[in-house]
Amino acid sequence: MAKPIGPLCNLACDYCYYLGKTSLFPAGERYRMSDEVLEAHIRAFIEAAPGPLVYFAWHGGEPTLAGLDFFRRVVELQQRHLPPGWSCLNNLQTNGTRLDDAWCTFLAGNGFAVGISIDGPARFHDRSRPDRRGLPSHGRAMRGLARLRDHGVEPDVLCTLNARTAAAPLEVYRFFLAEGVRWVQFLPVVERGADGTVTERSVAPEAMSAFLCTIFDEWVRHDVGRIAVQNFAEALQVVSGQPANLCVMSETCGRVLALEHDGSVYACDHFVDPAHRLGNVTTDGLAVLVESPAQLAFGQAKKASLPGQCRSCPVLFLCNGGCPKDRFAFTSEGEPGLNHLCAGYRQSYEHMLPQLQRMVSLGRSGTGVAAIMGALEVEEHEERRRWRIASRNDPCPCGSGRKYKRCCLASRR
Repeated sequence: MAKPIGPLCNLACDYCYYLGKTSLFPAGERYRMSDEVLEAHIRAFIEAAPGPLVYFAWHGGEPTLAGLDFFRRVVELQQRHLPPGWSCLNNLQTNGTRLDDAWCTFLAGNGFAVGISIDGPARFHDRSRPDRRGLPSHGRAMRGLARLRDHGVEPDVLCTLNARTAAAPLEVYRFFLAEGVRWVQFLPVVERGADGTVTERSVAPEAMSAFLCTIFDEWVRHDVGRIAVQNFAEALQVVSGQPANLCVMSETCGRVLALEHDGSVYACDHFVDPAHRLGNVTTDGLAVLVESPAQLAFGQAKKASLPGQCRSCPVLFLCNGGCPKDRFAFTSEGEPGLNHLCAGYRQSYEHMLPQLQRMVSLGRSGTGVAAIMGALEVEEHEERRRWRIASRNDPCPCGSGRKYKRCCLASRR
């Protein structure tokens, strides 16, 4: 995950954990990746990749601040160092506010995949994501989305799941549906203050669960195949027996290093600090750094440090303890290492799991996972019919075994 402009950004998102990384660098730092560092990164990354497709990720800060000429140079250097028959796929994660026709023409012409950050409707987005002058950015982000589409690029959308967005799951979800978004990820915000306590902007575990469960119920009944929700797609993949793509759901981590603009390589984007600095791309090989004892220990610690409560959890195979950065809570027995969002993960995965398992079965039968929508419609129609025709002395439709008049009918009076 390369950061060509370091932590610099034209926005001042109130929950951003990366803007403060300027403290790692001396006063007067230019925060721009030099040609020497860029070429060293591209050469080393291609050499370390299994090929024949090499995935480059460009993040920030806001990577478009590096300028179009920087990314023209990226493409040039990639072509110079690629072995015959190999190719590159570049992913650019942007806030979208600086995307004009020149940018979109370049991104489309060079096959860039684009992720764009939008926190749902303007009333949520603009409170969390003002620009450096305190002005709203939602309109500019949406224009960036429209320009990308005009040039044939359908971006993925990243929406943070914070205290504000968590309060309105269907409003946020239906906003993206109305905008024709094809792929969205909801990323929980867990932010700690100077005293170590979780800030009010962070999503509470129960609020995260309520948000995801509400959206899942809507999606699984009406929108499978219409919009992909990464949170659900990744869980479906794991339930089907495949490994997770997301490091947060994997047993171990440590394979997604962060490269700062000065060539410094860190264990992870969430651990860019002196204690997790591995070396420099201009002097140390990336393959050496990712397999270094320090990095291997960092990655394995995610599994090795799981508390007993996690090890006995029925949905551990889905969450694997979550991101290590959020594992600062204590279990009911006082054992450290519990994820702050643990209760939310468990509630949401237990809620989703039955339908995810059905989708896997439908997919394996050749019917297709989208058939879940029709199956649920038939079941819900039949359930409504049972309640409608139930008489006082019939067995209660809830399945309790008692008569309707002594069960749910009595409770409705």
